[in-house]
Amino acid sequence: QSKGKKPLFVQLVLDNIWSLYEAVMKRDKEKIEKIVTSLGLRIGARESRHADPKVHLNAICSQWLPISDAILSMVCDKIPSPLDITAERVEKLMCVGARTFDSLPPETQELKSAFMKCSSEGTAPVIVFVSKMFPVDSTALPQNKPR
Repeated sequence: QSKGKKPLFVQLVLDNIWSLYEAVMKRDKEKIEKIVTSLGLRIGARESRHADPKVHLNAICSQWLPISDAILSMVCDKIPSPLDITAERVEKLMCVGARTFDSLPPETQELKSAFMKCSSEGTAPVIVFVSKMFPVDSTALPQNKPR
């Protein structure tokens, strides 16, 4: 960077997005056509002739970089495999509040092994985990409160 060179991410990713954005906003038809054909996209005439250039940009980007595929691949890459979960973590997930795992009914305790196996067999029990998360300021967390 000190010699005036751009970082690799800027060269390979951001420059391409910026050039597409500029071409669409300036309505440079030749450059847009070149980008669309090089990416192998099919943009409808309705989107390309729309008065708002953001509609045209959205049509190109939704085919070029679909958000659903990007999120699914990110989730698959970043979230650890359920098969790697520890027994202690399973017990914490199965217990609510101050309850201990030993206080759960025996039928519920038997689900621990099924939870850890993640079996897709027809005879395996179906386990659903529901979680609700709330955005909270870090100063409101118990470990950050003054004692």
